[in-house]
Amino acid sequence: MSAPHAVVTGGAGFIGSHLVERLVASGHRVTVFDAAESPADSRAAGQVSEHVSGDVRDRDALGRAIRPGVDVVYHLAASVGVDQYLARPLEVIDINVTGTRNVLDLAAKAGTRLVVASTSEVFGKNPNVPWREDDDRVLGPTTTDRWAYSSSKALTEHLTFAFARAHGLDATIVRYFNVYGPRQRPAYLVSRSVHRALNGLPPIVYDQGKQTRCFTFVDDVTEGTFLAGTHPDSPGEAINVGGTTETTITDAVHLITELTGTEAPTIPVDTSRSFGATYEDLPRRVPDNTKARELLGWTPRTTLREGLARTIEWARANPRWLAQLDSGAT
Repeated sequence: MSAPHAVVTGGAGFIGSHLVERLVASGHRVTVFDAAESPADSRAAGQVSEHVSGDVRDRDALGRAIRPGVDVVYHLAASVGVDQYLARPLEVIDINVTGTRNVLDLAAKAGTRLVVASTSEVFGKNPNVPWREDDDRVLGPTTTDRWAYSSSKALTEHLTFAFARAHGLDATIVRYFNVYGPRQRPAYLVSRSVHRALNGLPPIVYDQGKQTRCFTFVDDVTEGTFLAGTHPDSPGEAINVGGTTETTITDAVHLITELTGTEAPTIPVDTSRSFGATYEDLPRRVPDNTKARELLGWTPRTTLREGLARTIEWARANPRWLAQLDSGAT
């Protein structure tokens, strides 16, 4: 029997490159679709069967990857990050919606299984945590750019379920919660704080740092994504993939400074002054991961301390990453 063939859109990205490693380790033949090259430190960089370069909005380029004979497509290509949706909200919407529509069209025609990566942002600011997969979305006004990303990803979910009903597509949605780990660009709380600490810069804390998040190490997220694409009962489901341990932003930053051996006062940022009405933060973001546990047999295994230690160890060993510019929103 030939090895199963998987396509990973965004396979050169942060989560995508880790997923490619997991697929290669499990015996899959993997095609990466991404405009960028795979990271040099990826264990699977030299083991992918094919790398197709392109933008997910380019249907012709995408069609060279998603074609008959492919068994499963993991769609992770997206425009992500606060800095992105504040600076380029139109591009965020276009990449996420148009790109996903192209993936859905081609996957349906190729008769392949599909896993679409989504986000906890779709729940918006629903105060009733933990969030189950079928809980309500509570959003702010359309004049606040924060909700452009949330709405674009929610629309990709609507498109996915519509394609599943109209075309019989075997599709699963996974919703990620505050993923961190090696290779993440320094634009997110953990990656940016590690990057600044190891470069001798004080960490930045937004709005007093009392907000809580449930941080999930990338290896755990990768395993949940892999299971969503291989379990026979996952098609037709949206599944939260995230830990349930709440940590305040301040405590996470303090743990990073402890593990990096750095001591510096934090730089407080008032988002209402820095970003104005284009941004709105969330006080809590907590998943109910019962479905992932009961359906997929998945639970996160990596504590925040362990995951941060592994991330910091990787960062110290990768001077090219440390030399990147801080790309977070300020």
